[in-house]
Amino acid sequence: MLDWKDGQPFSSRFGDVYFSSGSGLEETHHVFLQGNALSSRFAALPTGDGFCIGETGFGTGLNFLCAWRLFEQNAPPAATLDFFSTERFPIDDDELSAALALWPQLAVQAGALLACWKRRVPGWNRWHFAGGRIRLTLALEDVAQALPQLPAGGVDAWFLDGFSPAKNPEMWSDEVLSAIARASHAGTTLATYTSAGWVRRGLQQAGFAVERVPGFGRKREMVRGRLESAGAQATNGRVPSSAIVIGGGLAGCAAAHALAQRGIKVTLLEAAPQLAAAASGNPRGILHARFGAGMNALHRFVLAAYGHALALLDEMLPVDGVNRAECGLLQLAATDAEAKRIAKLSAQEWPPHLLQAVDAEQAIHLAGLPMAHGGLWFPAGGWVVPPEVCARLAAHPDITVRLDSEVTALEAVAGGWRASGAGFAVEAGKVVVCCAHQAKRLAPFAAWPLQPVRGQISVLPATPQSARLKAVLCAEGYCAPAVADRHVAGATSSFDDAATDIRATDHADNLAKIAAHMPALHQTLGDVEPSDGRAAVRCSVPGATPLVGEVAPGLYCSLAHGTRGLLTAGIAAEVVAAQMCGKLPPLPQDMLDALAPSSRPGLRG
Repeated sequence: MLDWKDGQPFSSRFGDVYFSSGSGLEETHHVFLQGNALSSRFAALPTGDGFCIGETGFGTGLNFLCAWRLFEQNAPPAATLDFFSTERFPIDDDELSAALALWPQLAVQAGALLACWKRRVPGWNRWHFAGGRIRLTLALEDVAQALPQLPAGGVDAWFLDGFSPAKNPEMWSDEVLSAIARASHAGTTLATYTSAGWVRRGLQQAGFAVERVPGFGRKREMVRGRLESAGAQATNGRVPSSAIVIGGGLAGCAAAHALAQRGIKVTLLEAAPQLAAAASGNPRGILHARFGAGMNALHRFVLAAYGHALALLDEMLPVDGVNRAECGLLQLAATDAEAKRIAKLSAQEWPPHLLQAVDAEQAIHLAGLPMAHGGLWFPAGGWVVPPEVCARLAAHPDITVRLDSEVTALEAVAGGWRASGAGFAVEAGKVVVCCAHQAKRLAPFAAWPLQPVRGQISVLPATPQSARLKAVLCAEGYCAPAVADRHVAGATSSFDDAATDIRATDHADNLAKIAAHMPALHQTLGDVEPSDGRAAVRCSVPGATPLVGEVAPGLYCSLAHGTRGLLTAGIAAEVVAAQMCGKLPPLPQDMLDALAPSSRPGLRG
């Protein structure tokens, strides 16, 4: 909760101000930007190189916005900035807007941050700004939990900006300072407004050489430092010049886009005559984030992916009612098992913009139809047209799309990899395989347990009564509001079935799920028969956690997204791009380990 004191943001929780009452903007420049000599360091970056800043205490985001502006003013055009920050107690949308309104000179940057802020989720968030040139990774969790999950040696400069050490000692503990040192390399700098003796001694014990220098405003002294010990090796890698992406569905198009944003020339190979020809080709897909109260690694990944997908869609496919609708989504407590899961989740504290527990009466208002059950309401949920998402992602000028190009051989060659098929061969420094269960046809993946899972959707003619449905309804099946007098409902799930014929039995199964869990909707549909349908084959693996990351030197994959690809493809692409370029990952290390092919039984090289 943000309070105000003398016209400035104030934290009652810690009894401290967010920034100087004189000028927070000038304080940020003096303490953090000048304290780390960032103007000259940004200007000295080689073309295409990157810089990484770490911060403890995101607060209002002022330091990030100032660093972003300074980077654009000084760094070479092709350079990129990663900014990592933590915040245990994020302020709400209106509070952030009011705080940043104090700095009209940062209005452009502040507006972009506010647009992403409404997509934040607990845990790690990854957002892009300035055409992908600026990447913010924001861990909304305790600093002592977040910092150990950073890669060793990845941070070039630190902003130590927690509240006063006397009022928030946990932010300045030896554990936190040691984690800061671990994520640094020889030459990493830091700056902080505090000159408390025990903080200086803690930094020295962690390996930093520190000095007191003139502070800002009423603060006589501040501290800056440099890691002098060998520490970890710097991890900021070189961006490759070229890459191949195999597969033109959501996973492949997202991977191609993430690489192209980093300046990599990408050749996107798709076996079919058009993109999104397989499981990504449904006329509509729903943004369905389902997770359990235990929040294991897969559930935390789905949560991070949901927030990332919403922000990515805001950039690529704005809400227009044609290609995307943010109509909200209801997960109904329609079975005993679902009621127990939802009750456990409801007992936890969630931001209302993310999810809300609702009873049956509230569900009626949200859905527009009688509801027998309450459940979980996702205000930002809805539907999109997946082929349009693929088209927007692949429309980057650094992506060359080659259709009718089925890859039948993939082999390492001098300087990279060669992908070839009937009448073509393409070589590049790196390759990302995103062609679902078809990857088993390629030698490096032949033994992988990639399982085809057939799914069929049903297109249902709307009636005047069913057209009143306002939100996506989900239970064992789902149904979306009508568009052009048609509902989309689904979906069946048949393992080890790669056929794509349309089956009357599957239409009946989809309708039976609606009848069982959404009886009022089923009644409004009457005796309608599906007017159309589509069957496609998804890819899954035991455990249902996607396979994302490096497989062998220069070879990466984004596979087995199952029914979640609309959510998970984007964040998976970020993981691959970060690994390929040696940049800050978008997810914590334990989650990366859970996604890594090397972590799965039977896939360890």
